[in-house]
Amino acid sequence: MSHQEHPEHPEQSEQDVHRQVTELEGKSVTAARLFDIRRIIGGLFVIYGIIVTIAGITASDADIDKSEGVNINLWTGLAMLALGLFFLAWLWLRPVAPPTPADDAT
Repeated sequence: MSHQEHPEHPEQSEQDVHRQVTELEGKSVTAARLFDIRRIIGGLFVIYGIIVTIAGITASDADIDKSEGVNINLWTGLAMLALGLFFLAWLWLRPVAPPTPADDAT
């Protein structure tokens, strides 16, 4: 039903459209924050960093001797963990800005 078919309730239809647009904008911002690449990269690096760090902590002497005395799993895991936490901190400190109506018009 168009605005011209029901002239007796033009304000109600405009309010409905405004409400629907507001709801869609909210969903868009939520989706943008949820699928921000920093969240995905940071989360994966944190998970893999924890796994590799545990592998480094539980490494045997034979494993450490293979890498010429350096516990490479421990250091790599800690570096991955630090990088993942950096990405998550970056996401937290600089969240995605919601799109403005002016951005949509261009």
